[in-house]
Amino acid sequence: MPTISKISVQKKNKQRYSIFLKDQQSEYYAFSIDEDLLISYHLHKGQEISQELIDQIQEKDASYKVYTLSIKFLSYRMRSEQELINYLQKKDIEITFIKEAVHRLKQENLLDDHAFSEALVRTRVETSEKGPLMVKKELIEKGIDQSVAEQALEHFPYTKQYEKIAKLIKKKMNRTSKKSYKQQIDNMKQSLIQKGYSLGVISEVLQQMDTEINKDEEYEAIVYQGEKALEKYKKKDTGFQLQQKVKASLFRKGFDSELIQRFIEEYAEREN
Repeated sequence: MPTISKISVQKKNKQRYSIFLKDQQSEYYAFSIDEDLLISYHLHKGQEISQELIDQIQEKDASYKVYTLSIKFLSYRMRSEQELINYLQKKDIEITFIKEAVHRLKQENLLDDHAFSEALVRTRVETSEKGPLMVKKELIEKGIDQSVAEQALEHFPYTKQYEKIAKLIKKKMNRTSKKSYKQQIDNMKQSLIQKGYSLGVISEVLQQMDTEINKDEEYEAIVYQGEKALEKYKKKDTGFQLQQKVKASLFRKGFDSELIQRFIEEYAEREN
């Protein structure tokens, strides 16, 4: 049976050791091992070692490499279980070793989908414009079970949604826009829905906010849009037919009929 003739630390990785064996006066490199396993197996110079034990150590070491690789991957930020599995699979690691690493990390509370989901929700609430539906979609894409995702969204309460929507509306509504107020509101609703907020909460915020139309600003917008429509349609139409087409265009853009009529009358006066 061969004996351990030398144990030397590796130059590129101080946590790993090279094991050399001697058998019938011949010394040779046998395998490498992590420091923790070296200690746990009590390996030392002069120790006899069987092939069965070598095989066992190498299998343990292969599993330990996956574990330490996982630890490094998790050190950058929290990950979901599925994210870690995907990462390890891309490195062509055997599924047995992946399962062992995942099991150990979960036992050590270093891999916890509940904690990960709650942390991600809190982060998105504080640092992004995403609504709860978009955050839930993100969690599902990261492999989080739907029930776990829904539980985590308790950290994105209605009051916080209301606050974020109100802030976004104030930030993005442009009173000097050349669009009608209604069109701005419709665009804002669509934008908020795309960000993951429900129409119910959006509507509630809009009802409670000061949404009174500034008639002067609205008329400036209607003049801008009306003159564009006139330039477009007067190439083919005149008189009453032209006015009707301009009216229809402005109505489709969400302008009030009273302001539309005011523009048409002022346009008619300029033409006479």
